[in-house]
Amino acid sequence: MHLTGLHLLLTYQCTFECDHCFVWGSPWQAGTLTLDNFMNILQQARDAKTVRSIYFEGGEPFLYYAVLLKAVRLAKQMGFSVGIVSNSYWATDVADALEWLEPFAGLLDDLSVSSDLYHYSEKISQQVKNAQTAARELGIPIGVMSVAQPDVVDACAGVGQLPEGESGVMYRGRAAVNLIEHAPRQPWEQFTACPHEDLREPGRVHVDYLGNLHLCQGLVIGNLFQTPLAEICATYAPESHPVIGPLLSGGPAELVRRYDLPHEASYADACHLCYESRRALRERFPDALTPDQMYGSFE
Repeated sequence: MHLTGLHLLLTYQCTFECDHCFVWGSPWQAGTLTLDNFMNILQQARDAKTVRSIYFEGGEPFLYYAVLLKAVRLAKQMGFSVGIVSNSYWATDVADALEWLEPFAGLLDDLSVSSDLYHYSEKISQQVKNAQTAARELGIPIGVMSVAQPDVVDACAGVGQLPEGESGVMYRGRAAVNLIEHAPRQPWEQFTACPHEDLREPGRVHVDYLGNLHLCQGLVIGNLFQTPLAEICATYAPESHPVIGPLLSGGPAELVRRYDLPHEASYADACHLCYESRRALRERFPDALTPDQMYGSFE
């Protein structure tokens, strides 16, 4: 596996509790990467020799501002391209946004801010407009990510990290619970491939505060606090992975067939069938389908 990017989930905590959130982010979530964690991860990324970019995500990474800033500086000093994904809750006006962003000037290659009707009462919020103005003044590249409401039929499909513009809902995480009643359904048998992730050569993976490497949120291929990232990459064998293997051979529908899972006649999309199948398989494959909070369990 040739990884070029790591997306670090600094925390699952967030100022919002959006219905479409993959990671069940909320103000009540726990767990945060520490500076020691970041130093460990960044050193492993450098040792892997293929990683070029580091993104800081959440939850909401700006909730832990001092740690975020230090980690961004470290990543930039080590030669990585650096980005942050934020909901820009901190951009209450342009002057405030300038204060928040000025220490990041010259360090960020991308600032991606979320704005849609899940986060705010308008598609492009005043906070995002303030963040855009401040970022442009400071020379920080900035883009806006928006996710459509599930009944909007002309939204484009999202692939990996959501592109600038409007993306359709992916029915995994909280969306698979909260938004499913609004979605049209299709027969389960037709979901014969993963439409969003390259399961053999993902290019980038997410790392949470526990060290889990997520190929997709809640689908883990190793833990870099237990096994070095370079070793995980060198030994990655997707066909033999108990969940990724079936997904490669026949998509989420193959998970149902391979493990004889109970299922409904129809699902909103491939993510919905995959997520529900993975939830049913968690006791069988606890190391591959983790942590609990990715599946809505917080005990």
